[in-house]
Amino acid sequence: MKPLYNPEGVEARWQRAWEAEGLYDAEPDAPGEPFVIAHPPPNVTGALHLGHALQLSLADVLVRMRRMQGYNTLFQPGFDHAGISTQNAVEKHLATEGRTRQELGREAFEARVWEWLREYGGKIMHQFRRMGASMDYRRERFTMDDAYVRAVYRFFVHLYRKGLIYRANRIINWCPFHQTSLSDLEVVHEDVDDALTYVRYPLADGDGHVTIATVRPATILGDVAVAVHPDDERYRHLVGREVIVPFVERRVPVIADEAVERSFGTGALKVTPGHDPVDFEIGRRHGLPEPMVIGPDGRMSEDAGELAGLTQAEADERVLAWLKERGDLERRESYRHAVGLCERCKSRIEPLISLQWWCSMRELAGPALEALRERRVRFHPESQHRFALESLESAPDWNISRQIWWGHQLPLWECPDGHVTVEETEPAACGDCGSTELVRSEDVLDTWFSSALWPFATLGWPDDTPDLRTFYPGDLNTTGREIIRLWENRMIFSGLELLGEVPFRDVIIHSTVLATEGRRMSKSLGTGIDPTEIVDEYGTDATRYGLLKISSTQDVRFSYGAIEEGRKLANKLWNVSRLMLSAAEGVEPALRPRALEERWILARLEVTRAELEELVAGFDFAHAVDSLYHLVFDDFCDWYAEAIKPRLYDGDREAQATALAALERLLKLLHPVMPHVTEEIWTSLPGRASRLIVAPWPEPDLSHAEALGALDGVQEAAAIFRRSGVAVELEGDELRIFTAVVRPERTSTNGDAAAEIERLRREIGRAEGMLANERFVERARPEVVEAERGKLARYRRELAALGGGDDG
Repeated sequence: MKPLYNPEGVEARWQRAWEAEGLYDAEPDAPGEPFVIAHPPPNVTGALHLGHALQLSLADVLVRMRRMQGYNTLFQPGFDHAGISTQNAVEKHLATEGRTRQELGREAFEARVWEWLREYGGKIMHQFRRMGASMDYRRERFTMDDAYVRAVYRFFVHLYRKGLIYRANRIINWCPFHQTSLSDLEVVHEDVDDALTYVRYPLADGDGHVTIATVRPATILGDVAVAVHPDDERYRHLVGREVIVPFVERRVPVIADEAVERSFGTGALKVTPGHDPVDFEIGRRHGLPEPMVIGPDGRMSEDAGELAGLTQAEADERVLAWLKERGDLERRESYRHAVGLCERCKSRIEPLISLQWWCSMRELAGPALEALRERRVRFHPESQHRFALESLESAPDWNISRQIWWGHQLPLWECPDGHVTVEETEPAACGDCGSTELVRSEDVLDTWFSSALWPFATLGWPDDTPDLRTFYPGDLNTTGREIIRLWENRMIFSGLELLGEVPFRDVIIHSTVLATEGRRMSKSLGTGIDPTEIVDEYGTDATRYGLLKISSTQDVRFSYGAIEEGRKLANKLWNVSRLMLSAAEGVEPALRPRALEERWILARLEVTRAELEELVAGFDFAHAVDSLYHLVFDDFCDWYAEAIKPRLYDGDREAQATALAALERLLKLLHPVMPHVTEEIWTSLPGRASRLIVAPWPEPDLSHAEALGALDGVQEAAAIFRRSGVAVELEGDELRIFTAVVRPERTSTNGDAAAEIERLRREIGRAEGMLANERFVERARPEVVEAERGKLARYRRELAALGGGDDG
């Protein structure tokens, strides 16, 4: 039985060796053109998930290939401080001790966070290492490091002094549990079963009523208008008149606004600016008041009058009872809809109007939009480039303040007269009146504010450092589509604003990996898959291979089969390498091809090298690994190795030297995808002057191009024989190779040539019929049509080989 390659131990050993030997290191004065990927900083408290694993695999293929091609590669690691997530984790830890952050006080709580991080934080970087990510781990950065904090405050002060940061009351996502505003990414949407309540709003003049539909009866207390679409004939005659809001019996106008969805409910919308983003925008356009009847704790506020202090559910019941008693409750019906929940605590998000700090987007977005339109930054695939453009064109002003304690405390101070002083470090006195009674804002910055500086703050900005001069701008970023608006676009406009250059040229928006049955991955749903468990079972190389194999579209189902294919490929390569190394002991690798199969494998290696370079340059990793699979499994192992095996065992030194040289070239091509098994085999080859990780990438070599199709005939003969038992007449090298690879002597049955000829004729007729069908050719995917043409050509060749004539 052939030995199986066991990645356990081998992979960890190479991960330690590469890092210890400085082979990941990037230096500004090193030779070679820089190639830079500033990897998205993961949550400092987080753990590796499949999205990370795919992200790392994609980026590391590029980094390893460019390193072998002589580039001065920097793969930048680090963490963001994950303000809400980290604070939430520490508060949970405190709760086990029966304590709260309020009891500790801010300074003691921050100290406790640092203590907690020293014990529990940063473990994901070990998992990055396990994925074989060849990052320069010496350069690990954290967004709360002193140097990084200085960069964040420099950016804030810069924007404030340009008039781009301001304070205003706007509607925001509010978490009643964490008592803070949240970014859109920190809000998850889940479908819930609710009741849609139809309520009559009497016309103030007594001439009838308008019926509205709502899922939140308690918010009726905050209504300041009823809105209808200006083109809705049902309600046009009511615009300008007044209705009476139930329960509070307030007279409010009927207004016309294009934001109203005529298909929802009755097409008439109750307008509650304090508790709905759409209503807020309508209210601002029409100059409506903005009462708040729900407070920051999620309960009814003082403005709710007699309902103050009630939960919203309790207030709903009171309002519904009032409506029933007066005959204004028309009906209720089941209604399923999505509601926003806090990603961390699952509390229902409250849209609230809050006094927050904002960053104006108009001026910042302009240069970034120009860069995207001119393709100085390109998102891949194209659909995501369009989304990046559209999301930046419509980007609202950015709420940059958060009401938590962990993070970058806003660098602004207020005096008793309300003057605001903004400085990078604590000022001695108010910049307006000279008062020394200054109070610092308790808010912290949105985590994405600091992450926007990642491509250059990690290189020493705001100082002019050798790293910054060498490695900025970078080359590439890779991430998921959900943070294009929140991170990618912000890095682009921040780099242009502060350094005058885009931070990278290309952005790969990688696949979203779904569970095997097509649902989203989620621990709470029981559909999550831990990539470290996959690595434990299959090995890192197989995991990387499998993830790349399924990365062809934006939404992909996870496949254990793809991971298993990677494991089989590693085993196949391991076994054929053992065969060649044992047979060629004492022989130095050298290209001295004499036989047909040797020239053929060198041609196949060259064609695959060119394919790989083109596919990887186009970020088509799925087809790149598929090309490698066929090269390794089919061409190298099943055909070349089997064909030369007799010569290897017979002590043919020329064949042995050529086999080792071909293996060398194969290992180089496969290394970026499967680095560990290839490095292990490489080290066993004689005369190793360097590690494979820094060995030069193969140069183009067209000297054997004429042999590329040399085995087509024998391979088709093998396919016919294996399928039908019918032997095609061969001679010379073709017969020798066929005999060595197929071993026909082990098959005792004779095939039916006439039956096989008839089968091929039927297949030719079927394929010709499909390709003659204009609807098929026009409507089928191009690759499907091309595959059918390939089949037809193969059937015709096989028929000709059997002497059945070329029916086409």
